[in-house]
Amino acid sequence: MFDLDKWQEIYSTIRKNKLRTFLTGFSVAWGIFMLIVLLGAGYGLENGVRKEFEGDAENTLWINQGVTSMPYKGYKPGRSIRLTNDDHQGMKSMNDVEHIASRFIIWETNTISYKNEYGSFDIFSAHPEYGIIECARMVKGRFLNDQDVTERRKSTAIGKPVEEALFKGQDPIGEYIQVGGIPFKVVGVFDDPGGDRDLSRIYIPVTTGQMIYNRGNYVTNISMTVGNATMERSQEMVEEIRNELATRHHFDPADQRAVFIWNNVENYTRFMRLFANIRLFIWVIGIGTIIAGIVGVSNIMMIVVKERTKEIGIRKSLGATPRSIIGLVLMESILITSFAGYIGLVLGVGLLELVSKNLPVIDYFAHPEVNIHIALGATFILILSGAVAGFVPARNASSVKPVVALRDE
Repeated sequence: MFDLDKWQEIYSTIRKNKLRTFLTGFSVAWGIFMLIVLLGAGYGLENGVRKEFEGDAENTLWINQGVTSMPYKGYKPGRSIRLTNDDHQGMKSMNDVEHIASRFIIWETNTISYKNEYGSFDIFSAHPEYGIIECARMVKGRFLNDQDVTERRKSTAIGKPVEEALFKGQDPIGEYIQVGGIPFKVVGVFDDPGGDRDLSRIYIPVTTGQMIYNRGNYVTNISMTVGNATMERSQEMVEEIRNELATRHHFDPADQRAVFIWNNVENYTRFMRLFANIRLFIWVIGIGTIIAGIVGVSNIMMIVVKERTKEIGIRKSLGATPRSIIGLVLMESILITSFAGYIGLVLGVGLLELVSKNLPVIDYFAHPEVNIHIALGATFILILSGAVAGFVPARNASSVKPVVALRDE
């Protein structure tokens, strides 16, 4: 039941000690404010790194050709290792390989035209599953398919900037663009969360590119997704791939420069573990700051109880129960910590919202924020902390004997 007299008494006590109450509340507000800001900054950093991974599937391995740096079985160092269709087929049968694709870039030309419109864009010759690996999102039509590869079709999927530059609002599906003077039929338009760099390109079937540009059976890159494979399993797969390629191309498996293998699974897992540790560290620092404020509140409440010893003695002599004394002190403690903490919470969230809306795009940092669960958790911490801060002084107040209290000067 709401007790107006108790709240008036608490208000009167706070009013008499404005500076002391303000400084105590400020320490609590500052602790919550710093916790929210640090957590928001941590999430902003995590969001930025996640955005960098959006351009590709997170569970990928990338194999790039290199140059040998070690002699091996009569072969001198300095040999170029060139990946082939056979390498692609050999890796396709490996355990845990989900999607696999090879690609190479057409360097001979980058001029693409449609009627009287021209533009310079990257031209990638790739397998159909490369769209999955690159997280390409089709907005019109389709991506390349197996039939395009098998029949060496002159089909192409183009990025949004290519469509905008060449077609000026016209539907490109079914139209023919000139790629270095060779007509290719547009079968789809894709978008890509990785950004404009991945959009300013077109894809043609790998076999078509090999045939037209006289690449034989060579590719420059093989990439694959590994499903739900763990980081440890992905590391095993890297060694299996290196050993297979070493056998096929006659180089030392220990030669790291012969082929370069980028393990996105390992890097993504390490980043996520790093951010988990950062969040833990932030919570430790933030809660430590809050505890410092709560200790201040507890000390202040002890002083308040000491100053009101005689008053408490009079209350008890008139029949006040220990429970009512504890309730009075706890209410004051919870009120100070909750109100001050809520101010810190609102200021922290407000600052993050302001920064998130006005911060320019920065690599590895985006949208600093704190979700509703964190805010609710911080609110719970405030209430609990207020109760803890006031409990010891309240217990001491409830144990005061009226005769002793009345003698207090």
